[in-house]
Amino acid sequence: MLTIGQLAAYAGVTTRAVRHYHQVGLLPEPERDASGYRRYGAKAVVSLIRIRTLANAGVPLSQIARMLEADASIFAESVRRIDSHLRDEIARLETSRQQIARLTAGDSLALAPQVVAYLDRLREIGASTRMVEAERDGWILVAARWPDLVVEWMPSKLAQLDDPRVVRLYRVLSEIFESDTGGDALLEEAADIMAALAEEAYASGDVLDDGMQGDLPDLLDAFAVETDQRAERLRALMRQRGWSGWTRMERLAEPPDRRDT
Repeated sequence: MLTIGQLAAYAGVTTRAVRHYHQVGLLPEPERDASGYRRYGAKAVVSLIRIRTLANAGVPLSQIARMLEADASIFAESVRRIDSHLRDEIARLETSRQQIARLTAGDSLALAPQVVAYLDRLREIGASTRMVEAERDGWILVAARWPDLVVEWMPSKLAQLDDPRVVRLYRVLSEIFESDTGGDALLEEAADIMAALAEEAYASGDVLDDGMQGDLPDLLDAFAVETDQRAERLRALMRQRGWSGWTRMERLAEPPDRRDT
């Protein structure tokens, strides 16, 4: 006769597992001998090995008891269902593995390759890390709403980076981002560049809002303020120059006098 420790060793499990199987009713608990110890026979070893084998195969403990008592046909059907479940679980885990692997890819976690290429180009022209991160998060918001349109917009966005004024704008905004305080002169310069670009686009008939509709432009403007409170000052400077916002620029009928702001 075996002690609980010897039984566990034979079956390759822990004594804690044996006690748990007792508690859930999978393995009958023998009477204690005169010395107060449980003693197990060969049948207990066989039962425990079968329980361990099914449990290691992924069979829920709640189903093991029924399978141990089932005839051959019922047992085979139970195995088929469990196998189907395991296949689904493997597919889910493989998808999770792919998502985890993408975490190491940085920008490409939630963005199309075309947007990643745009962000890389921003780095090349001298945009700061914080500036690129803000752009990335903004595009994540846009892509969540219009993933296909984002890809269509990228060629024109990349083309804009060939304009020295746009390059200068990103460098100015980067310098503002990297500074903890101040930056009024830089904010004025950024507003001047943005207003000039808006005037040029307006005069040529180009769409200034890239087709964005609904509440997303307002959300992007709010995101800019959450990223850096000085965005509110930049928006005020844009209004002085006759333009509302920057995500969906609209010409103001009568821009306020700069001295009033």
